[in-house]
Amino acid sequence: MIVIMGASGATGGAALHSLTGLGVPVRALSRDPHRLLAGLDGPTRRLVEAVPADAGDPDSLRAAFRGASRVFLTMANGPRQVEYELRAVDQALAAGVEHIVKMSAPAAEADSPVAVSRGHHRIEQYLRASGITATVLRPYAFMQKLLLLAPGVARAGLLHGTMGGAACNYIDCRDIGDAVAAVLTRPELAGGTYPLTGGRAYSYPELGALLGELLGRPVTYLDLPPDRFHAHLVERVGMPAWLATHVVEIQRLAVLRPETPDDTATRLTGRAPRTLEAFLREHLDAFR
Repeated sequence: MIVIMGASGATGGAALHSLTGLGVPVRALSRDPHRLLAGLDGPTRRLVEAVPADAGDPDSLRAAFRGASRVFLTMANGPRQVEYELRAVDQALAAGVEHIVKMSAPAAEADSPVAVSRGHHRIEQYLRASGITATVLRPYAFMQKLLLLAPGVARAGLLHGTMGGAACNYIDCRDIGDAVAAVLTRPELAGGTYPLTGGRAYSYPELGALLGELLGRPVTYLDLPPDRFHAHLVERVGMPAWLATHVVEIQRLAVLRPETPDDTATRLTGRAPRTLEAFLREHLDAFR
């Protein structure tokens, strides 16, 4: 049995659909399993066992992992992420799980300039030391997160950021889901560490130009100093301060470490990843 943590989230939900699309049954963990099932179509629902679980509740995790052989460990970034993920690893080990696929992040290093990535490094190290088979996926920026920019584009034709002309790797969460399905179902891929990107890196000026072309009107990138961008995210976008700090750190990472596309997603899934242009066309109404 494959267990998907965070099955209601972006990458967990994508992995659920990728696995069931292959006909693989899964146990999906959610704080609200009834709502999760209600959002699935009939063929998918028949392959999903939805189980209530909370990362803050060890007993619920222990019950959810019972009888499982593989776990996809993905959680939303947050102040208690390290605590929760280490607890999940401990409960999976106690339940006899044999393989954990962890959703990590770029620059997952002890001295990373991104605090969340330092946390992912701790979890990766804990997994490796446990002796369990551990596979690590390190996706770059999610295309789906670009939808957070849509209100500013629709309202004022503006993109805000602090990356200057640095390029960012974007990948569609659905391609991440397909990569998850590959490493969970193909034993020869287990145990590796895999970066995941789309086929091309884009700077914000290039993103603005692409959106402008698709919308038929100008979209301008407004580059801000890090402190002003942080204030914009908190005061205008409504982000919690810790999340705004994370966004600023991720954007500055692209400046400090130039990003180039990687072909790992293609090698894992057997096809080219979705393009940013195709994603934006699919969601263009949000930017109008």
